[in-house]
Amino acid sequence: MLRILLADDHDLTRAGLRYLLEKQKDWSVCGEASNGRMAVELAEQLKPDVAILDMTMPELNGIEATRQILKKFPQTRILIYTMHETESIITDALDAGASGIVLKSDAGENIVSAVTSIVKGKRFFTSQVAETVVEAYMSKGTAMTSPASPVALTNREREVIQLLAEGKSNKEVAGRLGISTRTAEGHRAEIMKKLQFGSLADLIRYAVRNGIIQP
Repeated sequence: MLRILLADDHDLTRAGLRYLLEKQKDWSVCGEASNGRMAVELAEQLKPDVAILDMTMPELNGIEATRQILKKFPQTRILIYTMHETESIITDALDAGASGIVLKSDAGENIVSAVTSIVKGKRFFTSQVAETVVEAYMSKGTAMTSPASPVALTNREREVIQLLAEGKSNKEVAGRLGISTRTAEGHRAEIMKKLQFGSLADLIRYAVRNGIIQP
């Protein structure tokens, strides 16, 4: 039995995906998450064979959820599910360890093929993703370099960026991440310094531009 975890903050989207996936013989959706942090927690509990993660989820986006899941369970195959196929999303998804990317607009015809491919150890990219872009990345060329992300951020800093951009206070960020408020403030200060931002508005624009949150 192929066990699949679904993560998307829209109930109807998850229901549609579940219907398509469970029509396949010996496929089962073993869990559903409405945000990225819940997806990571369920992955730890359920140890699915495949995790299908929405790119833009509350609390923890699909890229960060991918990193955290694969750090603990590298055998899990990750499929990123997104509305956009920008180069930065492709770059970040591949860097995080995702095995494939499917556009939401193509899910009906591609989701089963995508899961089938990644389970076999292959990569899968929706037809809308430019082949030249993917090939450039796979050959370690420069075409996939993201000009919007020139500064190296830690996984924790990326988590903090998303929570701050979602409107969380330093205290709320601390609570979500299980750290002290002072530590959260320190992360925020370091992020602002690294990215040379002068205001929270700059940080929010960065999060939107890089697909960390939806506008």
